[in-house]
Amino acid sequence: MTAATRRVLIADDHPVVRAGLRALLEGAPDLDVIAEAGSGEEAVRLALELAPDVVLMDLRFAGTDSGIDGIEAIRRLTAQAPGMPVVMLTSYSGRADVVGALEAGARGYVLKAGPPEDLFRAVRSAAEGGLGLAPDLVGDLVGQAVSPAPELTQREKEVVRLMADGNSNRSIAQALYLSEATIKTHLVRIYRKLGVDNRAAAVSEAVRRGLLDLI
Repeated sequence: MTAATRRVLIADDHPVVRAGLRALLEGAPDLDVIAEAGSGEEAVRLALELAPDVVLMDLRFAGTDSGIDGIEAIRRLTAQAPGMPVVMLTSYSGRADVVGALEAGARGYVLKAGPPEDLFRAVRSAAEGGLGLAPDLVGDLVGQAVSPAPELTQREKEVVRLMADGNSNRSIAQALYLSEATIKTHLVRIYRKLGVDNRAAAVSEAVRRGLLDLI
């Protein structure tokens, strides 16, 4: 295992799904599955014990006595291990599910029926401090404003869009032909205007306010 390898914890209540995810992830040279969890509580416990680079979390766990779903598991991890990247992997693409996961602290949201590259991109982006949403989800969320949009500049809107696509500061800088320092300045202003203090919250708030259709 090289220094660049991302250590992944898989949390899903179906053994067959976990086996398939393990095989898929370990087929990538930079991803290594270090453990599996069959419930939300087990996912929290193992994540705290093993400190993986990314937790790949199912949204809903069936047949558990605890009743802890993926969003509640993320909340507990956020409270006990702030900054631990969690990517939600689920069959549910509803707007409320996506926003709920992001507000709980998820760094990504990917559909099980989506292409493997969406999953790889989200895991790698989360491990590097970015955020990854499946492109189809971003498209489904546009145009669903629930409150007036804050006054973001066109450049700030472009930065939000690129953040929603899972790009790091360096990637955003390259895409917009700007320096990383300039991107950091834009992020400070975006956070202030959206009333948030991190990338995940910024994307979540942009989704909630329907800003992605403006970009």
